Amino acid sequence: MALRTFKLFRGDASSGELLDYQIEVDKGMVVLDAIHRIQAEQANDLAVRWNCKAGKCGSCSMEINGKPKLACMTRMNEYESDETIFVRPIKTFPVIKDLTANVSWNFEQNKRIIPFKPDPSQKDERGNYRMYQEDVDRIQEFRKCIECYLCQNVCHVLRDHDQKENFVGPRFMIRLAGLDMHPLDIEDRIPAIKEDFGSGMCNITRCCTDVCPEHIQITDNGIIPMKERVVDRFYDPVIWLWKKVFGNSD
Repeated sequence: MALRTFKLFRGDASSGELLDYQIEVDKGMVVLDAIHRIQAEQANDLAVRWNCKAGKCGSCSMEINGKPKLACMTRMNEYESDETIFVRPIKTFPVIKDLTANVSWNFEQNKRIIPFKPDPSQKDERGNYRMYQEDVDRIQEFRKCIECYLCQNVCHVLRDHDQKENFVGPRFMIRLAGLDMHPLDIEDRIPAIKEDFGSGMCNITRCCTDVCPEHIQITDNGIIPMKERVVDRFYDPVIWLWKKVFGNSD
């Protein structure tokens, strides 16, 4: 066992401060284990959100020594033995209490997206849909998302510029990508991706990809293809000229 020092944010949306805690840490512990020990032994009223403790539910997102991470997947041996561990709630969303943030804005964005709309005419004689495996594989990556919202937390459009009214964020850009790339879906979401969901606001810094615990290539495989489809539709000079000559077919 080793004595370790933690500084945890205690407070709410109106005010708060970092408070010191010292606990004994066992070999193999993760940061979430240490927080639970602090909660059990020194701060019974500490608010912290968690569920699976296996890196699959996304509940324990927080900022550990300035980096957005899952507390249940962050091992204590990643830090020097004399290093103080600073733990704060994710910054982009308002604090509820202590280490828990109010991420309900994300649920509201999800509701805005038109759901999967398959083409009934593509059913075979048995009433089943058929797809090429390569089409399945292309969108399967996006299904790995655990909605930890770490990508939303590091997105500077949301975090630093507070453009939540204009940009849906990387998590929902990959949901839109998964729908738009689905070979059976017939809904046209490209105008909404441009106008309502703000695809043009992302300048592809790839910070969202860097923090994804599921290693989803959010930027390269999701956001960039969506931006390209918007450009093809609305800014391609050949298409622009065609519409000028023959009229707008949208």
